[in-house]
Amino acid sequence: MQERSAIELKGITKRFGKVVANDSISLDIRRGEILSLLGENGSGKTTLMNMLSGIYQPDEGQIYADGKEITIRSPKDAFSYGIGMIHQHYHLVDVFTAAQNIILGLEDEKMDIGSTNEKVREICSKYGFDIDPLMKIYDMSVSQKQTVEIVKVLYRGADILILDEPTAVLTPQETDKLFDVLRNMRADGKAIVIITHKLAEVMAISDKVAVLRKGKYIGTVNTSETNPQKLTDMMVGHSVTLNIDRPKYPSPEPRIEIKGLSCVDGEGITRLDNVSFTANGGEILGVAAIAGSGQKELLECMTGLYPIKSGTIEYIDPESGEKKNLVGLPPMKIRQLGVGMAFVPEDRLGMGLVGSMGMTNNMMLRSWKNGKSIFFNKKDPEKLANKIWEDLEVVTPSTEFPVRRMSGGNIQKVLVGREIASQPNVLLTAYAVRGLDINTSYAIYNLLTEQKMKGVAVIYVGEELDVLLELCDRILVLCGGKVSGIVDARTTTKEEVGLMMTSLGGKEA
Repeated sequence: MQERSAIELKGITKRFGKVVANDSISLDIRRGEILSLLGENGSGKTTLMNMLSGIYQPDEGQIYADGKEITIRSPKDAFSYGIGMIHQHYHLVDVFTAAQNIILGLEDEKMDIGSTNEKVREICSKYGFDIDPLMKIYDMSVSQKQTVEIVKVLYRGADILILDEPTAVLTPQETDKLFDVLRNMRADGKAIVIITHKLAEVMAISDKVAVLRKGKYIGTVNTSETNPQKLTDMMVGHSVTLNIDRPKYPSPEPRIEIKGLSCVDGEGITRLDNVSFTANGGEILGVAAIAGSGQKELLECMTGLYPIKSGTIEYIDPESGEKKNLVGLPPMKIRQLGVGMAFVPEDRLGMGLVGSMGMTNNMMLRSWKNGKSIFFNKKDPEKLANKIWEDLEVVTPSTEFPVRRMSGGNIQKVLVGREIASQPNVLLTAYAVRGLDINTSYAIYNLLTEQKMKGVAVIYVGEELDVLLELCDRILVLCGGKVSGIVDARTTTKEEVGLMMTSLGGKEA
């Protein structure tokens, strides 16, 4: 039976200055269906959904709910039409309970905490959620916080749900649980829209897929009648190869040896606990972990940016075989020792680039202390900036345009391109493709593989287990700051890695 439309968008256009984010888009969202919204970075997916949730208002076009034209001026208006959006970054008060967060912002007469607890339990039982309404947010895992956000919009009466990158920080097991809940909600007649980049999950959960490209609506297809390759071609506008090549380097050699590494933060909390492993030149060593499990501190310890409590970090020179202990050395001293290390940090603008500078000046940051002259040589950095601009298709008016005014994906291209261009012996990357569209992501994977085949030791901290399993040679799994295991990426499974991310020695972390 054909499900009826919950929401119809007709000719929706949204402009930000001269930029047309959405260009006359028409879309049909139906009850009892899960619709995936796909598109490259900057294609207008989130902007379009933000107009449904009341954050933006369209410049042109109409929105219809159950066949009647409506106007949505605020999130409160959106809720009055049964529309609720679960954003990628949660809006919760850590010191409040789940129930307190759920009723936060409602009128006083609705803030009966006793009845709220009961209603929350009813919603959880109906759809298969597992959450204690009395639990504090600061005691919750990422997936539990997401559950609170979903229950929050259901509590307010939403039957049209929009989820923005809902699996970005979930383990495979948590993703499976979320999908079971979404299927229960679909069976109850809810209309569900998922904004995502993960094609495997699109194929697993959605009934239909709508594709946007550069702000324009390309089309909607039945999931059962398509495949990841066809969807990618629709997003990009031309054929794209989705296979990650993983050649074997003939003779990998140890490049970094870490033994018993431990560190604590400013509040005395242990971030890394007795971590030991070896990174080899000629391999990509993946790092898999739930957010906040020590992966950030690990890379910063290796680059001299984070204080180390105990343990050793030894760099093995590829020419002489000499070992150099890096513990306690600042980044500049590490460079002066001849350690060829490049770092793509998680914080692009806070640590990687200067936002007020253009590409050329950001290239100079990598080399300005190499010479003795007080005058800068701008010719080589400008040449490098132009090469990265062309090779990685950075969208910017010029190499002097401030990088902070670029999109997140383009900022990442500048950073990754600069670090690889330094010709390192060790390349550390934290979420190297975060914010990049699928076409550029595969270009970055190929660049990392090229570095590996040059004998570089590549350490790749990533979010998507599918990519880690295809790209890497080995995977280091962290759980709560400890090494849960090191596995062969060619023979392990996503489920095994996911379990290791949440447990140590078979026990829940």
